[in-house]
Amino acid sequence: MWSACPTFRRGNFHIGTALTPHLIILGIRGLPAAHGGFETFAERLAPYFDKHGWRVTVYCQGSGSNEREEDEWNGIHRIHIPVKREGSVGTIEFDIKCVRDVQNIEGTVLTLGYNTGFLSAWLRLCGRRNFINMDGLEWKRAKYSWGARAYLWVNERLAAWAGTVLIADHPVIADHLASRASRDKIQVIPYGSDGIDGASAALLLPLGLEPYRFFTLIARPEPENSVLDIVRAFSAAPRGAKLVVLGKYERSHAYQASVLDAAGSEVVFPGAIYEREVLASLRFYSIAYVHGHRVGGTNPSLVEALGASNAVIAHDNAFNRWVAGEAGLYFKDTEDCAAHIERLCVDEKFRAVLQVAARERWLQEFTWDAILRRYREVLNDSRGFKG
Repeated sequence: MWSACPTFRRGNFHIGTALTPHLIILGIRGLPAAHGGFETFAERLAPYFDKHGWRVTVYCQGSGSNEREEDEWNGIHRIHIPVKREGSVGTIEFDIKCVRDVQNIEGTVLTLGYNTGFLSAWLRLCGRRNFINMDGLEWKRAKYSWGARAYLWVNERLAAWAGTVLIADHPVIADHLASRASRDKIQVIPYGSDGIDGASAALLLPLGLEPYRFFTLIARPEPENSVLDIVRAFSAAPRGAKLVVLGKYERSHAYQASVLDAAGSEVVFPGAIYEREVLASLRFYSIAYVHGHRVGGTNPSLVEALGASNAVIAHDNAFNRWVAGEAGLYFKDTEDCAAHIERLCVDEKFRAVLQVAARERWLQEFTWDAILRRYREVLNDSRGFKG
């Protein structure tokens, strides 16, 4: 791919003393956040490190001029890399160009995700310090073809070997990574969220909702997220409440059509909603958040529900049990889920107990202050890990 690892250079944005640490963030589409959990996390992390004396560079996918560009956003140095392709192929093209570019810039790399672990392997061969947030068990997700899953499986192993430090967002992920690499170089740092202490009930009116008369479900419409099971459970009996299923559902997609067909009159599909104020209102005024994810680590939507003091009904697995703890009721099948829904519809005192537990769990583990401080502690460790 490259004949040699070149000598570092310093561009206009990288002038500083040797004592000024430099963090380079790879693996996201850019800032400000627009595409999901890792971007939202980076939007928090970058200003935090800037505030604490680091220079921060973030690589961004695409440029208006179709040429490499550099600028600043809220004090963060951004490098914009043009790509010619779209979709997953375009993402790989972007990652390759970023690694080629970053070889010429001095600093510590933080890579978010392992989907191009072969590039992390190259950085290791070049002697770069690369801290990798390994994300979840992506190669286990049923939505991917066997070819894609094999690609992800190989890249997970490459990244596990290559990373200076591997960051797991969940203890179960850390245990899994310990089968791929030395546990000495694995750190557990979960995902964080804001707390929600209030929200506008007026934002519910356009959706036809009333405070504390609905449940929320926020997930990609895929079988591994149990959306069909949850909709069937909710529709099994009259609830006197609604189930709000966020996301885009189309009858042209077989699984999405099955969800729509299973939905009773109390299930509503408002589409995809990205406005933070509306999402805050949906969380704050929910009877409970219903979470059907079966695969993954610390899921951002579940953490955000805890920060909003939501009672939780979640699929019964080790990932969800560790995150939600005593704030959750856990289901293995449709009947379990239906029973939990019915209980929370009628038992307000028990619901209040779960809401208190949710806030306590969030304060214990998932505040942004705690998460970002932990990242700084790990990256400030000048020793690193050589495993």
